[in-house]
Amino acid sequence: MKISVQNQDFDVSTELAQMRAANPAIGAVVNFVGLVRDRNDGQDIHTMELEHYPGMTEKSLQMIAEQASQRWNLIDAMIIHRVGLLQPLDQIVMVAAASAHRGEAFAACEFMMDYLKTEAPFWKKESTAEGERWVDARESDSQAVSKWGSLLSVAAVTPVAQE
Repeated sequence: MKISVQNQDFDVSTELAQMRAANPAIGAVVNFVGLVRDRNDGQDIHTMELEHYPGMTEKSLQMIAEQASQRWNLIDAMIIHRVGLLQPLDQIVMVAAASAHRGEAFAACEFMMDYLKTEAPFWKKESTAEGERWVDARESDSQAVSKWGSLLSVAAVTPVAQE
């Protein structure tokens, strides 16, 4: 299981190849890559800055990946999330789930992304022509996560070393 909060970009092909090579029992890998959009709420976005709570963020991501692994019997899971100053079209996040069959991998990937959007301690600040603004949580994200039920406490997860 790979959990990483990092400033540097990631290579999707390399990350997926490493995941697949680690276990020949993997029959399906589903991944999601989130990008910085050039527009939000009707305004052009010049940059997006992502902040996080070091230590707590990694614990939260670990908990999300572990619960997905348990619910869908995953062979492997990965969450990579960038922080720092990003430009439109930059990659922000990669979530991947590997299992013996596609159904488990699809569900687990969606679960991890839904919980990451609502439970992980990240804060986004957008820079527009009118100035800077913090991005509020979306009601649609809360609705998406409600179908999965609740997570265990973040405190129940062992700490993850930062890279």
